[in-house]
Amino acid sequence: MKIVFPLTSILLLLLTPSLYAQQEYTVDGETHLLITEVEGPLTILYEKTGKQYQFYSKKDDDIVALKNTEIDGKNQEEYKEVLKNQTRDASISTENVRLTPRSLAAFAISYNSAVDPEFSVSNKTSEIEFRLGGFAGVDNAIFTVNPENALLPVVGVEFEMLDLRSLKRHALAIQFRQTFESSDYKYNSSQIAVNYRFKFIKSSKFDAFINAKFATVTFSNYEYEAVEEGTNELKTYSNSSSGLNAPFLFGLGADYRVGNGYITLGINDLVGLNVDSNSEFPINLTLGYKFIL
Repeated sequence: MKIVFPLTSILLLLLTPSLYAQQEYTVDGETHLLITEVEGPLTILYEKTGKQYQFYSKKDDDIVALKNTEIDGKNQEEYKEVLKNQTRDASISTENVRLTPRSLAAFAISYNSAVDPEFSVSNKTSEIEFRLGGFAGVDNAIFTVNPENALLPVVGVEFEMLDLRSLKRHALAIQFRQTFESSDYKYNSSQIAVNYRFKFIKSSKFDAFINAKFATVTFSNYEYEAVEEGTNELKTYSNSSSGLNAPFLFGLGADYRVGNGYITLGINDLVGLNVDSNSEFPINLTLGYKFIL
């Protein structure tokens, strides 16, 4: 049951239509990563940092920041003049427009409907974004025997899903990870894992998150030599295993925006709640890049 719910959530996300995602726009010579609130003859865009919104209106190819500065305790409401200039071809009043998502959306919908008979509004409740990338790193495999605490090379691919509108601090990621043996430890594994992420730092350029790996399918093989207790003889131990597990492994990660994607850093599998470790300090580091699809 613990695994069925996360897998069902992922299927729902995959079946949800991708409506609006973040896009890059240039405003006054600066590049901004903006989200679309309403799209049409008059488009309302925004970026959000913490609880603070910065809104923009787009008419044709002209994008203008909507501002409401305060001087001597009085709001100047510059955004109303901008909207008035952009909508002169329709009798739409800006008097009661507030600088909020709902009010700006209602104004844009009224204007778009007046100037474009074919304009329609989608009931937008989500903005699903997909990201795909690869990574490489090292792992000392503390959840295996690893008698010499050897570092093993790791490569993998990841598919991440986010709702940028209503669940922007949360993400699900499906990850394939291949661990290769080294000269010091003949261990290799192939793993598919489902991860949940909470982004405790979230901005247009940088995210930092806690990663929880809660479901895995792993195929592994290992071989090592050790002295057998009671005989002082050197013995070779080997094993192969596969299975579906719920290890509840927790780690940290960060994404930094570069181009049409993110450089990713992972400090993985620091703590496991439902798996035994060999008591060594975890060294599980990955670095990669993922593209916005």
